[in-house]
Amino acid sequence: MAEMYNHQTYLSPFTWRYGSDEMRRIWSETHKRRLWRRLWVALAQAQQEAGLVTQAQVDDLRAHADDIDIDRAHQIEAEIHHDLMAEVKTFAEQCPVGGGIIHLGATSMDIEDNTDALRLRESLDLVLTRLSDLLADLAGQIERWADTPIIAFTHLQPAEPTTLGYRLAQYGFDLLTDLAELRRVRNGIRGKGFKGAVGTAAAYQELLSTAAPDGEPWTAARLEARVMAAIGLEPFPVATQTYPRKQDWLVLNALAGLAGSLYKFAFDLRLLQAPTLGEWAEPFGRKQVGSSAMPFKRNPINAENIDSLARFVAGLPRTAWDNAAHSLLERTLDDSANRREILPAAFLAVDEILRRGHRLIRDLRVDENALARNLQKFGLFAATERVMMAAARAGADRQALHERIREHSLAAWADIAGGQENSLPHRLTADEYITRYLSPEQVLALLDAGQYVGDAPARARHLARQIKEALLVH
Repeated sequence: MAEMYNHQTYLSPFTWRYGSDEMRRIWSETHKRRLWRRLWVALAQAQQEAGLVTQAQVDDLRAHADDIDIDRAHQIEAEIHHDLMAEVKTFAEQCPVGGGIIHLGATSMDIEDNTDALRLRESLDLVLTRLSDLLADLAGQIERWADTPIIAFTHLQPAEPTTLGYRLAQYGFDLLTDLAELRRVRNGIRGKGFKGAVGTAAAYQELLSTAAPDGEPWTAARLEARVMAAIGLEPFPVATQTYPRKQDWLVLNALAGLAGSLYKFAFDLRLLQAPTLGEWAEPFGRKQVGSSAMPFKRNPINAENIDSLARFVAGLPRTAWDNAAHSLLERTLDDSANRREILPAAFLAVDEILRRGHRLIRDLRVDENALARNLQKFGLFAATERVMMAAARAGADRQALHERIREHSLAAWADIAGGQENSLPHRLTADEYITRYLSPEQVLALLDAGQYVGDAPARARHLARQIKEALLVH
């Protein structure tokens, strides 16, 4: 009986709402079974070279490798309760010549784990492509805003000035670290290889005990090398019935790290989009609805979505840790059910995070008036350090200056809290002790917080160059 999936039954949000069609294809049932068949063909071809099967049998398998019939496989699985053997039988029904040699000497995980490794690598390649595109646009934004002064915040309180480009560079550095880690993990992906039921390759060794059609003895290691070369995947040197489950944990850790970096960017955007600051905003469509109850709302829904999905991804490495740590002796099956969910879900969530994050970075709306307003409102307080240092160099007592400026600052804060203008410039230029060492004009010049950003512009540009250089490496 054909299985039908529609909106009358539960569907995962990743089935249609989150993630791309490209990522869904990688983790689709059809693609998985096509990879299974690719592995069976590669195994049969190597066995033909070893003299175990005929070329006609291999050709028959190859001719039907793309004839995926999931309905038929599910019919068989309903009877035998083993999904991989159901696919073996479905494939064999289609191959009158070669059907009898499918899966010769193999155990299920020789097929399934190598397939998962191929899908991990495909998925990481897609993630790396999306991350590279995001970083390219972020580098451009860092350069664009490298010199634009803004007020920085520590403890969510106004601090000293920085530049917008330097703030963006912080996200860039984290994402550059993620790029390096994801590349490392991707290049380290290995398959189980073809090692049989407990990793000893005993069945293959038995099959090959008399095989030497080319004069060179065929060993299980030689067979494995031939098959893995055909699929372009390096095997682990040792494995049990499965590849080491630590590989999944490393992959999910790297994905969680990337999700964490974009979580911080999205959370900061949400703070800065609040009308009290109003410096940043998400792009907002002309017909986009922000709230069902409040028509005026322009909620940062994409940033909130990123943070929601990133929290989900952050929890997945724990399950992968358990799978690795609890894979007792040569294996247990208590990882199987959750791996069907955590691997595709992690990649689909990160895929969605990257797509939304890229749009936010590329189309980030910056209100330069709000930047200037907040800098003027809060930056004056930070710039008082310049006044103190200049007056001290001119001969004033540093401790006396500190106390006088502290009192003026607190009074000016009270004025702001009461809805009045910032009175700090007037208070400082009217202070006779300060003007004994600095003219009012000097004080006002020193209170220009936009000039108090240190080497932030240069550091931001340097980080942008580092990103661009990293993207040239493949």
